[in-house]
Amino acid sequence: MTDPTVPGVLHLDLDAFFAAVEQRDKPSLRGRPVVVGGTGGRGVVSTASYEARAFGIGSAMPTARARRLCPNAAYLAGRFEAYRTVSRQVMDLAHELSPLVEPLSLDEAFVDLAAVHDGLDVPRVTGIAEGFRAAVRARTGLTVSVGVAASKLVAKIASDLRKPDALVVVPPAGQEALLAPMSVRAIPGVGSVTGDRLARAGLRTIGALAAADEAELVRMLGKAHGSALIAFARGIDPRPVVAEREAKSVSAEETFAVDLTDRRDLRERLRRMAERVAVRLAGSGLSGRTVTIKVRRYDFSTLNRSRTLPHATSSAKEIAQQAGELLDGVDVADGVRLLGVGVSGLSEFSQIDLLAELEPPAPQEGPEDAEDAEGGADDGGASPQPYGPHASTGWRPGQDVTHAEFGPGWIQGSGVGRVTVRFEGPHTPVGRVRTFRDDDPDLSPADPPVFDPEAP
Repeated sequence: MTDPTVPGVLHLDLDAFFAAVEQRDKPSLRGRPVVVGGTGGRGVVSTASYEARAFGIGSAMPTARARRLCPNAAYLAGRFEAYRTVSRQVMDLAHELSPLVEPLSLDEAFVDLAAVHDGLDVPRVTGIAEGFRAAVRARTGLTVSVGVAASKLVAKIASDLRKPDALVVVPPAGQEALLAPMSVRAIPGVGSVTGDRLARAGLRTIGALAAADEAELVRMLGKAHGSALIAFARGIDPRPVVAEREAKSVSAEETFAVDLTDRRDLRERLRRMAERVAVRLAGSGLSGRTVTIKVRRYDFSTLNRSRTLPHATSSAKEIAQQAGELLDGVDVADGVRLLGVGVSGLSEFSQIDLLAELEPPAPQEGPEDAEDAEGGADDGGASPQPYGPHASTGWRPGQDVTHAEFGPGWIQGSGVGRVTVRFEGPHTPVGRVRTFRDDDPDLSPADPPVFDPEAP
């Protein structure tokens, strides 16, 4: 439980994280609007740089709308491995502050400073937080906004107040004055529906909500929700920083630009998603017993089918096999607009996973002449799809590549049998652009470039 008299909870939030990594690694995008997410017609924005936000672009916005607002922005599919690498570096720095670090996502976490530091006051936590922010910039080249307060609620609110690249420390005595004039929607859990209900009752600010009659609020919203909201409004948040947040599932999904009906095509896509899920499981040292598929049909109805295995697995081959068999029981004749696969019932690696991966791979069935549709992540702001072949052209915008003659670069665009590459990296000047055939044998996918904090 947090101590309400000590500003001992730090909340870190990397600024426009995915877009910031892209701008760091691609000199030609620095200072320009950058949008990361699904790049297809039904894609969704995951992250927008601050230059893009000036045009009204935000997370969870349909990419098609974002393109209308800012047609000249760079629209990138995202590079999960690059983001995960930076996230690990930042979380390692957070663990240097305290062993109690609660990650919320790749770019956000709580840190319990009071667990290891005695006598915390505003000057001391300010120095700790400034040192952390400087360390993040030095190691990753990115900026992080930080809020520090006596509770998780106020620390998170504080980190959002002056973004980007800001530090806000809220002393316990100043908490009420800070919260009172804010909109009730600044409280986590107050969305548009709850916010509108509170507004109709005349409760538009946190101060008004704090002064409200609790019994009336419980009648309006229910006991659990009403009691929690009035406690938050009064600055009461006893939730501790939890060092380990247990993952419940690992999944991947894809939305298609056109509805798909070819079962072989859909199975091939499931296989590719299963590979992504397996990579993420392996990266977390996990395996799971339950395989689930998600199918959104042409009429927007969504079906979920699952199967629990007698053993845990992290094998891409086995996940794909089980997902394919589940798909066999679904009617796809009228068209599928979204497909996903996930693994739940997670535990640490099991021996059978290693044995399964030693088996010789079976021939993969894939579409022979099917026309692939462009797809994008449909995750409402979650991590975008990892870099890899684009569904229709073989290349994804933003993907890291290398050319036998020109060296490392990234995909700027592709189509009509051509692919355009800009040859540059995090420590080079703005690079030159060259166009190749999209099947050029000298061009191949590459790992993300390495950011060297010691480079000039």
